[in-house]
Amino acid sequence: MLAEDLTRFFHALLQPAALLEMGVLAGCLGLAWALVRLIRGPEPQPGSIWFGEGIVGGVLFPVLALLLALLARWGLSLPPLAVPITVFRVVLPILTSLAVIRLVVRVLHRLFPTSEVMRIVERSVSWLAWLAVVLWITGILPLALNELDAISWKLGGAQVTVRDLLEGVISAVLVLIGALWLSSALEAKLLQGATDNLSIRKMAANALRALLLVVGLMFALSAAGIDLTALSVLGGALGVGIGLGLQKLAANYVSGFVILAERSMRIGDIVKVDNFEGRITDISTRFTVIRAVNGRESIVPNEMMITQRVENASLADSRLAVNSIVQVAYGTDLDALMPRLRETIGAVPRVIADPGPSVLLTNFAADGLELTLGFWIADPENGQGNVRSDVNLAVLRLLNSLAVEIPFPQRVMHALPTNPGSAATA
Repeated sequence: MLAEDLTRFFHALLQPAALLEMGVLAGCLGLAWALVRLIRGPEPQPGSIWFGEGIVGGVLFPVLALLLALLARWGLSLPPLAVPITVFRVVLPILTSLAVIRLVVRVLHRLFPTSEVMRIVERSVSWLAWLAVVLWITGILPLALNELDAISWKLGGAQVTVRDLLEGVISAVLVLIGALWLSSALEAKLLQGATDNLSIRKMAANALRALLLVVGLMFALSAAGIDLTALSVLGGALGVGIGLGLQKLAANYVSGFVILAERSMRIGDIVKVDNFEGRITDISTRFTVIRAVNGRESIVPNEMMITQRVENASLADSRLAVNSIVQVAYGTDLDALMPRLRETIGAVPRVIADPGPSVLLTNFAADGLELTLGFWIADPENGQGNVRSDVNLAVLRLLNSLAVEIPFPQRVMHALPTNPGSAATA
């Protein structure tokens, strides 16, 4: 049977009607290319899911080509043409598979650019899609689906077959990919141009993504013919699991929404948690990412951000006080030196004028007079060590120009006099 079908198929490709189909197909592909070129514009968009690196590298080209091919097939089947469909029988599954592969690969690569697991998923989806095309063209896939439809069992009050599960998995993957794509696009729109309300927009984006995923999964299960009431038992078990084994995970998710809603910590704030200090770069639903000035990143569970003490250096005011210490020799004219030090510190870039720099005599040390140099900066996210170094260099240049001594550690040793009588006896 399969050999006869293939023989008839190859024989039909040699007929004049097949040449007409090929010409129409070439026109469809050319029109799809022109439409994508017109929509994209002259500039390439390498990061776009729709367009990709080139005109035919994104999702839009195979989708438009598929729609035009479907329209052309419908037109060729109408009288007076009534052309026997042969070429489009092969081309339509290929274009469908190409559109699915492009969609899955582009979305996963956009959302998880460095994940090796997602690369394995992309390759697996590509192989499965092309295998399905081959099986469909050869006529094996419909026979296999009929056999899978004969294997069934009862799940709750519904009759479920292996074909239903297979279609449900495929539908769920496609719907979830679409939900992730839509949520990513909406998140980019929400976060675009955000300034002081970045945390609120981030919370809305996270909630929107979770909602789209749940709704998409429900639609996928319904499309597969699975009665959603059969999942009530699973929902009860999931609730018990969250109450017992997953309570920490649930607490982190709830804490993430609380942090974003209260705005007690925002993206860009300088915080110190568990002796780790840095700038908040991201607040997700489960954890918060804190990046230190040396490039190290700490992933802190959101529950810890709620239950433990967190030092926020920029909650109410982004200005931050920085101190440095210098010693000068005893006998230095501090009344003349201290105003010059304040003036020098104030001239350093990044040191703000309000509050102004301060110079305080804080200690009569063993080797000299200890001066504490205090100043404020308005951009702590750019680091503190670099501005402290600039201030110290400016102070050192001033002290050298004024010939002010920076004392070295000194120790005075007293030699006890020897006893002449004991020396003579010896």
